[in-house]
Amino acid sequence: MSIRLRLTAWYTGILAITLIMFGASIYGIVRYNIFFEVKKRVVEHAAQIEKAQNVSLSQGLDLQMDRSQILRLEDARIFWQLNNYVKNTTRISEGMLNREMVFPVPDIDQIGKNGDFQNITINGNSYMLYERQLIYGNTIVGLLQLAADTNAENRIMGQLKTVLLFGSFITIAVASTFGLFLARQSMAPIGKIIEAANGIQKGTDLSVRIEYEGPSDEIGRLIGTVNNMLARTEGFYKELDEAYANQRRFVSDASHELRTPLTTIRGNVDLLKKIWVRESTEPAVMNEEQLRKFSLEAVSDIADESERMSRLINDMLSLARADAGQTIEKEPQPLAPIVEEVVRRANFLPRKALWLQGDLSVIQDACIVGNKDYLQQMLFIFIENAFKYTPEGQVSIDAIISGNQIGIRIKDSGIGMDRSEIPQIFERFYRADPSRGVTQGTGLGLSIAKWIIDEHQGSVEVITRRGEGTTFVIWLPVVFNEQQE
Repeated sequence: MSIRLRLTAWYTGILAITLIMFGASIYGIVRYNIFFEVKKRVVEHAAQIEKAQNVSLSQGLDLQMDRSQILRLEDARIFWQLNNYVKNTTRISEGMLNREMVFPVPDIDQIGKNGDFQNITINGNSYMLYERQLIYGNTIVGLLQLAADTNAENRIMGQLKTVLLFGSFITIAVASTFGLFLARQSMAPIGKIIEAANGIQKGTDLSVRIEYEGPSDEIGRLIGTVNNMLARTEGFYKELDEAYANQRRFVSDASHELRTPLTTIRGNVDLLKKIWVRESTEPAVMNEEQLRKFSLEAVSDIADESERMSRLINDMLSLARADAGQTIEKEPQPLAPIVEEVVRRANFLPRKALWLQGDLSVIQDACIVGNKDYLQQMLFIFIENAFKYTPEGQVSIDAIISGNQIGIRIKDSGIGMDRSEIPQIFERFYRADPSRGVTQGTGLGLSIAKWIIDEHQGSVEVITRRGEGTTFVIWLPVVFNEQQE
């Protein structure tokens, strides 16, 4: 059974119970009041008879009623019957004679056992019978019986019962119909949620959203939560898809980068093997000096490519550690010695451009919480990158200050790049040089440098123009030592 049917059943059941209780209460109250008035009227007449001494005890204990009281009883539609237990006689009203009615007379010892009032039916008519003892001295000598016709009251109560029953049934039917309609309307957004979930389950479109224009009630908040969940799921899916695409590109690029040195190594090894391992009957292709020179060149190529592979693998290992969430161990230390050692060692890097040291005075009193080796590796990456893309001209380094940050600026006058390429230069294996192999390198350096900068809570600024060179400004948070002279 669906939720809307269960809700309708619950609402209908609660309404039915409420209507039954309400109808029974109304019926009981009306019945009590109507018959209470009848009883009150009969009791008042009986009291008036006794008070007016219209029932007299004459000689011989002859029980009689006054003519005026008899008329009043007839006007009130009350039938009377006097029973004389002494003479064993019974007097009845004229109306009873005309209707051939006689009330059952109880024995003296049975009087009052059934209560003062009794509901009796005579000749198909309903009456409320009231019995009052007539006592002479301490002896019961007679019994006054007054009966009120209750046919009209019973008809009223029957009609009231019919109205309550039919009214309850009609109300329940109407309420059930409208309840089912309202339940369907209320649960319609849930159906939309199910449809959206099924659509997502069967397809890959996570951009589906549930349209809802109703009030901000529980269902509205539920739909809002589901839409937010879908939005987050879509975001996660895009991130995973992008990460998967990056991973595939990374593997493809790594395979490409590894294939070149492996091909070179394999070619040189095969060539050396072919030269050195030959049949004794085959003539010598080259003399010993040429063979030695050729072998040295091949081994040199193998060593260079092996070193290139080693750098590539180390870079990939660094990025793998970064992806695994590895953090860099940092400690407070002065920044100047780190930068000065990098500037000194940069003089020995292979280059064609002029290496210039600018103003580094602002870093003399600066201390940084960082790792010396990683910071130097990061600076060497930017410097080597500048040398690599500056076939002629100059590369310079200096430092600037802004608030509590030091900016180490590395500027070159090399080939530069377009502004549109700036967002991609820190991606793995990306080359601003459009042709692979023209400029040596793995394309991982700037990715590693960006990771090191992020680990030190720093940032990097890039200024470049095609044909005019590139400037990198590495911003690092520092603390200045005020006591140092």
